[in-house]
Amino acid sequence: MGGWLVWAAIKGLRDADGNITKKPWYYALIGSLTLIAYGFIPCLQPSAASDGFARIYAAYGGFFIIMSFLFGWMLEGESAKPDVGDLVGGGISLVGVLVIMFWPGR
Repeated sequence: MGGWLVWAAIKGLRDADGNITKKPWYYALIGSLTLIAYGFIPCLQPSAASDGFARIYAAYGGFFIIMSFLFGWMLEGESAKPDVGDLVGGGISLVGVLVIMFWPGR
């Protein structure tokens, strides 16, 4: 969500007629604060002490890919609807997350 808010303010959004409209500056500010908060959330995970930075952020990254497609579709409508390649790539990332999270011996 934070990345979308920054994008909407800096790059703008395309409407149905193809025109690009930028959102107000405070969208970028709110988006930036959201991204800062997102950086701290993984540190609060119960397994942060044992799993460490790399494993937790890699798992979050896989979920982030899928959530990016869904939020983009939700916020921008049909123009951002995921296609087959998006779904396949998102599925591969989700499989990667599951391997990271449930590999035996952790």
